[in-house]
Amino acid sequence: MAHEKRTRLLVIGSGPAGLTAAIYAARAALSPVVLTGQQPGGQLTITTEVENWPGDTSVLGPDLMARMEAQVRHLGVEIVPDVASRVDLSHRPFLVETDGGARLLAETLVIATGAQARWLGLPMEQTLRGKGVSACATCDGFFFRGREVAVVGGGNSAAEEALFLTRFATRVHLIHRRDSLRADKTNQARILANAKVRIHWNREVADLEATPDRLALAALRLRDTATGALERLPVEGLFIAIGHDPATGLFRGQVAMDEAGYILTAPDSTATSVPGVFAAGDVKDRLYRQAVTAAGMGCMAALEAERFLAGHGAAAQPSLALA
Repeated sequence: MAHEKRTRLLVIGSGPAGLTAAIYAARAALSPVVLTGQQPGGQLTITTEVENWPGDTSVLGPDLMARMEAQVRHLGVEIVPDVASRVDLSHRPFLVETDGGARLLAETLVIATGAQARWLGLPMEQTLRGKGVSACATCDGFFFRGREVAVVGGGNSAAEEALFLTRFATRVHLIHRRDSLRADKTNQARILANAKVRIHWNREVADLEATPDRLALAALRLRDTATGALERLPVEGLFIAIGHDPATGLFRGQVAMDEAGYILTAPDSTATSVPGVFAAGDVKDRLYRQAVTAAGMGCMAALEAERFLAGHGAAAQPSLALA
């Protein structure tokens, strides 16, 4: 028979939002359970040095998440290395089934499944992630001081990443597959007025070239979208800014979301459209997408879950056969 467990608070996701929620929930004596998901530790586990985490001058992303997990375990939180495969949020306790066959019944639920950057899908892209290829200028831009870098995209995210990178790089190449930007007029004006930015119109990245030891990015191969002609662009950094996709497919149709799939929450709150269900981190944040803001929302979610339980009490035990 599949393993069945009931908990007062279940956290789905183990990035900064999920683990912070677990820390606060444990200190509130809620005995939380954390379901790690497909990427235990979240996106920071594929980030190299982090220099904007308060209290650390510099820390490796995987090390930061390992420390956070150790703190969670020290507080007695049960961490389940499994992936949610089905959820039922139609009544409390909420039912979560996992790939491993577990059935978890949760009186409250924190959704902290995060969001994933869209990538170009090129063969060398994964090899060079963290070695010159990034999806976060705020996270990694500092490491390219005095170097030439490129940004791919034409929307506000790409424009803002490019402008941010001009603080460090000697030249920022903005690569866009069309002949006009989709960014708002203010960002377009800033881009066009910045002498450090060079726009490559009607270009797409066809391939990435690594250094001979394959430990760093050396250049891009650009394709002219009109003629198909190829050209080589030497750069040491490439920032992909073509959007993010929130990991919310599992909850579609059960909680309110915006048109992009980000979970909607009440103002100044992590409460979703389903009472007792809270969302924290990149799964609901399409604006900041920072580890520290995710952690802050994880704190909020746990505190709100505690208050919800205080006001609503335990949910009735349903028949598992009918759940």
